[in-house]
Amino acid sequence: MALKMGQSYKVAVIGAGTAGLLTARELQREGHRVTVFEKADKVGGTWLYSSQVESDPLGVDPNRLVVHSSLYRSLRTNLPRQGMSFLDYPFLKKEGGDDQRNFPGHEEVLRFLEGFARDFGLMELIQFGHEVIRVELVDEVNHEWVVESKTRETDSTWESKEEVFEAVVICNGINTEPKIAEFPGRDTWPGLQMHSHSYRFPQVFENKIVVLIGSGPTAFDLVREISPLAKQLHQAIRTPGFMLIKPENYDNLWQHSMIACAHKDGKVEFQDGSVVDADVILHCTGYKYHYPFLKSDVVTVDGEYVGPLYKHVFPPSLAPWLSFVGLNYRAILFRVMELQARWVAKVLSGKAELPSQEEMTSSVEKLYSELEMTGRSKHHTHRLQNGEVEYVSWLAAQSDTRLPRRWEEISFNTVVKQRSVSLTEKNPSPDSPILYRTSWVFTTVSSYKFYIKRNGTGTHLLHLHFSLFKAQNFNLASTKFDVLANGFLLLCGFSAYNLVLKEFLLRIDSEVLEIMFSPLGNYGFAFLEIDVLDLRI
Repeated sequence: MALKMGQSYKVAVIGAGTAGLLTARELQREGHRVTVFEKADKVGGTWLYSSQVESDPLGVDPNRLVVHSSLYRSLRTNLPRQGMSFLDYPFLKKEGGDDQRNFPGHEEVLRFLEGFARDFGLMELIQFGHEVIRVELVDEVNHEWVVESKTRETDSTWESKEEVFEAVVICNGINTEPKIAEFPGRDTWPGLQMHSHSYRFPQVFENKIVVLIGSGPTAFDLVREISPLAKQLHQAIRTPGFMLIKPENYDNLWQHSMIACAHKDGKVEFQDGSVVDADVILHCTGYKYHYPFLKSDVVTVDGEYVGPLYKHVFPPSLAPWLSFVGLNYRAILFRVMELQARWVAKVLSGKAELPSQEEMTSSVEKLYSELEMTGRSKHHTHRLQNGEVEYVSWLAAQSDTRLPRRWEEISFNTVVKQRSVSLTEKNPSPDSPILYRTSWVFTTVSSYKFYIKRNGTGTHLLHLHFSLFKAQNFNLASTKFDVLANGFLLLCGFSAYNLVLKEFLLRIDSEVLEIMFSPLGNYGFAFLEIDVLDLRI
């Protein structure tokens, strides 16, 4: 399926977040006539923080005031800047900038995206304050799509308009429609229930007994923020066979299996038999795919996945005139979105060719069959993780893009999440000997390194504290690591199973402490805290 080379089309892009900006840039480069529809008055999408929360904090009322962004005030990136750079637009530390951290806060990401839009002349393509309410194919022969949008005239009145396009790219994100945990008694439980989508800061939980559902990155962030203020914090883990070891110094944190039942008297009962009289249930349970404006009998959007889509982008029977950018997760998303956007633009310009409709349909069916054979639901359709490197390489080949070496070496499975923890959070004494404390969540099965920058040299004591999350199909007893610090082998083939604390006395003669882990077996997730103590020697 090839289009005429060099043809210019009128293309609508829905959303001016990361995916929308990248798509607009690539389409404009290929000579297409681009209009970007953005509901907000600024670019950024999910990276545009708002202190406003939805009128229904659980997010189940269809008539609620919908807030697009899910950012909380303290949120920092899961990936380092290098993993959020674009091919020709690196996410650099600005000299004299407000946030110099490798894992910056959300404000720094927004500044990066604003700079990208400004430097590539994308602002003039964007219709701000335009909420898309309908996308519909009205002429299949001439591939004409109607995009209907509305703008606010006054506080109580809206004006709508329709515009016809030859192609539409949907880029308005996947982190807005909350997915809620299901358990008996949820709808009649009398306490406060909210989704992390409506979480902004922890003060609302002060002196409360909180039940938090979830074990992903957001759940870990919120556990750390809420624990110092809450009276009690009970974390419910939904995945069967998934066990947590309680992090050190979280004395008011209890970890349980999933909620068995919520009672009308306010009590919450867990599957492990324990019961707590809770004030709040906080759902850190992810999001659903949600595109209510798309009027199509061909594309299914059921919350768990969008389909059928060839390589997560093109519906076979509507390609290339309808496409999606940014549906994937468990991946280094900025680079995936950039390559998907480039692919879409190249296909529309005739420089990249799609397979036949039959071949694309067969590819989608093969993916669904593989999910079924491995016991995974369609919820995992757009999850990349283990297939990320192969997918990124495939996308690059479609648009004849040469990837930089750093992209070949880094993937979701070789990136760890680092958070700097303020000493005031867990160390009451200002005279604490702890010089540095960092924490990581990792899922890699490859060697990786991380660095701690220091202000001097000397002899230091290194504490490594592991918490292992036992997942099904993983044999933790066979999980072993080699550990090196600044090139010196500290441990050779030690087992992380049931490891609580290891201490190493180091003489550090450089300003950067480099620690390298080389896993020698399979495991699930692990949480690692690293303390470097000043021995004043």
